[in-house]
Amino acid sequence: MKLKLPAGSFRAYLFDCDGTIVDSMPLHFIAWKTSLAEWNCTFEEKLFYAWGGRPIRDIIASLNKAQGLNMPVEIVAEHKEALYHKLLPQIKAIPEVMEHIEAQHGLIPFAVVSGSRRKSVEGALSVLHLLDKFDALVCAEDYKNGKPAPDAFLLAAEKLGVAPKDCLVFEDTDLGIEAATAAGMASVKVPEPLERV
Repeated sequence: MKLKLPAGSFRAYLFDCDGTIVDSMPLHFIAWKTSLAEWNCTFEEKLFYAWGGRPIRDIIASLNKAQGLNMPVEIVAEHKEALYHKLLPQIKAIPEVMEHIEAQHGLIPFAVVSGSRRKSVEGALSVLHLLDKFDALVCAEDYKNGKPAPDAFLLAAEKLGVAPKDCLVFEDTDLGIEAATAAGMASVKVPEPLERV
C-alpha cells in the first residue's frame, strides 16, 4: 500500500511518531492494558485508537472520570511508560512512511511532532536508527495545548523556519489531522495497522 500525498511542493515534512513513523501503537496498547489492569480499569482497543495523539496524563484523567476511578495519574503514567520502554526492542518502522523519509531526507527538513514525551520518542527512533534524520523534535513537554490544537505543529514549523502553508504533516489519528488543518498545513493520513494489509 502506498501513501498518496496531496498535490503541491512542500518545504518541510512534519511527522507524528507513534503509529506514523513507528508501528508502536500495538506495543503502547499492551503497556496500557498491563498498567491499567492493576487498577481494574478497562481501555477498549477502539477507544485507544480513537484517543491516539492525546497525552498520557489526559488519558488517565479521562479514564478516571469515565469509570469513577481514582488512579494516581503520575504513578500510572510512569508505570505505563516503563512497560512500553521494555517492549521497545520489538518496534518496527512503518514502510509506507519510511519510503517518504528516505526519498526526501537531506532535501527538506523534517520534524517529529508527538503527544508522547521526549524520552519515549527518542527511545523509539533510536532503536530504529532514525533519530539523526530529524532536524527538530516537538514532544509533550514542549507545548501546553495538545492535538487537536495546532500549537505543536506551529512550534515545529517555527523551529524549522518554514511557513505552516509549506509544511506537509504525516499523521495516523483524526486528532492529528485536525491539528494540522488548524495549523494551516496539508496532511496525509497513515492508516491504522488493521487497514494497512
